[in-house]
Amino acid sequence: MRIGPYAITNNLVVAPMAGVTDRPFRQLCKRLGAGYAVSEMVSSNPQLRGTEKSRRRTDHRGEVEPVAVQIAGADPRAMAEAARYNVERGAQIIDINMGCPAKKVCNVAAGSALLQNEPLVAAIVAAVVQAVDVPVTLKIRTGWDPRNRNAVRVARIAEEAGVRALAVHGRTRACAFTGPVEYETIRAVKAAVSIPVVANGDIRTPDEARRVLAHTGADAVMIGRAAQGRPWIFREIRHYLDHGTLLPPPTVAEARDVILAHLDDHYGFYGAAAGVRIARKHLGWYTQDLAGGDALRREINAADTTGAQLAAVRRFFEHLAALGERLDYRSANAAVVDARAAFGRHLAEAPQGGEALAA
Repeated sequence: MRIGPYAITNNLVVAPMAGVTDRPFRQLCKRLGAGYAVSEMVSSNPQLRGTEKSRRRTDHRGEVEPVAVQIAGADPRAMAEAARYNVERGAQIIDINMGCPAKKVCNVAAGSALLQNEPLVAAIVAAVVQAVDVPVTLKIRTGWDPRNRNAVRVARIAEEAGVRALAVHGRTRACAFTGPVEYETIRAVKAAVSIPVVANGDIRTPDEARRVLAHTGADAVMIGRAAQGRPWIFREIRHYLDHGTLLPPPTVAEARDVILAHLDDHYGFYGAAAGVRIARKHLGWYTQDLAGGDALRREINAADTTGAQLAAVRRFFEHLAALGERLDYRSANAAVVDARAAFGRHLAEAPQGGEALAA
């Protein structure tokens, strides 16, 4: 897959997730097999640029290229200025957010709320494309609600305006993250445009990634929540796509080393106080479904220094090493079975191609 002048090393993309895909996490996912990652959402509101959160989100020092930054807003001129601002700070690709279903984003007519207003979609996309000399991409949903699916029309608007790639989350804004994923709609979008299309939504296992790619014809898959606590999912999917076999879970020693390296980068990025606080959610995800994970989460939530947090993690992995060589996820086998069954249900329940094309 190519995005403008950039050849993406493989077809696995890290989804932009607010509060999750910061620079340390993006770097980690790239080291573990992701070919491309998009930053957390950056607001187009210039009054927010001086905040600590915004300064961190525009800090790309040492990041593996290409550096892709997602911007959000509802005003074409402000979005164009935000694109220029981020390019000046190192963005090599600008991604426009028209996929976020969060109320605080949609309430200001941004994110997936924009899908209700196709002329405004066209104005924003055109303004951003014309404002910068780097490739512009777009992330959308299938529409505003199940009665108003317009992903195909929006995709065509984007392509005509000069957007170089498109990511589609296979649900409407009203559906948020529940219900079946509309893989048929993603397939219809891919058939309607010539730019690369990335499929997103409930891709949690290597087998499901393969099935989604085959069914939709998409150029890549975008992984979000499934990578929380399991960033090695990217190498697992890559291996399965290349060889048709499943990798075993990481060894306890490797997982420990990955997590400790992530924490080191994380503390350096945020500083000690904020780093300890923000790391708690990552450590909660890392230890979910592992023996003793509940006790560790209670311990790390009480820890208020990097030293205490690191010591707790090391003790936890000493405990796991005594149980076996590799991570043993209590629900891993069930998750694979459930994912395969869910894929079949998605195809049976999702709207068919004709309906998607006519939306």
